[in-house]
Amino acid sequence: MKLHHLGIAVESLKQAMPIFEKLLGGAPASEEVVEDQKVRAAIFKVGESRIELLEATAPDSPIAHFIDKRGPGIHHLALAVPDLERSLEELERSGVRRIDARPRQGAGNERIAFLHPKSTAGILIELIEETK
Repeated sequence: MKLHHLGIAVESLKQAMPIFEKLLGGAPASEEVVEDQKVRAAIFKVGESRIELLEATAPDSPIAHFIDKRGPGIHHLALAVPDLERSLEELERSGVRRIDARPRQGAGNERIAFLHPKSTAGILIELIEETK
């Protein structure tokens, strides 16, 4: 398991991107819209990991709900795992609750699944299947 990325909820990519461009020394490696999650992402490479700035594309987006409830800030921690199905089964057997009943498509067409923060010390955790 390794750190894949840190997801940061922002109210506006237009406002947040210049700050991170200065902090990280350059423009994002990519930008994309993930329709399923109603989010626009600006993805910055940081060593082997990434920082993803996440802006809601609709008022009912999970990011919009997060910002309404808690304000902008760290939304989730993403961990890369070699076998997503196996990791989910093992975690569920040990009492960790899932948000996603089964893996789904995330940014970059990667297979992902979220774990419920009530069973992960209050932190929303995303598991991502490592691509070979």
